[in-house]
Amino acid sequence: MHWPTQFKIEALLKVDFQASNRLRLDEKTGIKRRFAAFLAHSGDSWFWMVGLGLIWLLGSPSWHAHAMLLAIGVGGLALVVFGIKYLIRRPRPEGEWGAIYRNTDPHSFPSGHAARMGMLAILAIGLGPAWFAVLLVLWAPAVSLARVMMGVHYLSDILAGTLVGIAAGSLMLALQPLLLTYFHFLF
Repeated sequence: MHWPTQFKIEALLKVDFQASNRLRLDEKTGIKRRFAAFLAHSGDSWFWMVGLGLIWLLGSPSWHAHAMLLAIGVGGLALVVFGIKYLIRRPRPEGEWGAIYRNTDPHSFPSGHAARMGMLAILAIGLGPAWFAVLLVLWAPAVSLARVMMGVHYLSDILAGTLVGIAAGSLMLALQPLLLTYFHFLF
């Protein structure tokens, strides 16, 4: 028997909604909620762009190229995720927390934070050093799950965002030689 596609999608969305709600933190969870909020914000693109700009300005020459590649990735990926969100237009989960996200970007699919962190983790693995890769491989899922815990994303948003980020990170690593050659003045 073949189920209609609409029924399959509705069933998957229901499971996604229920699983996401189970992870969501109550507003009275105190320090656990504050820590989740910190993690959820730590994946913000402005945070990464400021940090990477400081590394590019103040860091050693070996970190200049890393910082610039990561910044190009963050900027380019933001445009890709925005385009996908504009096409899909899935509303964020209902809630109060994250007004800045809800007001500036009311769409949740895919998660830009999960995409960004997935891409950064892949770039860190490909570029090194090892301590940086380990840090981002551990930090990426923590940020992504915190977004669900704080109620601004569903688990499927996180999964899709992570996959987009992994693809973007892999593409950036493949394009690295071309970027270094043609845009050497940035590095």
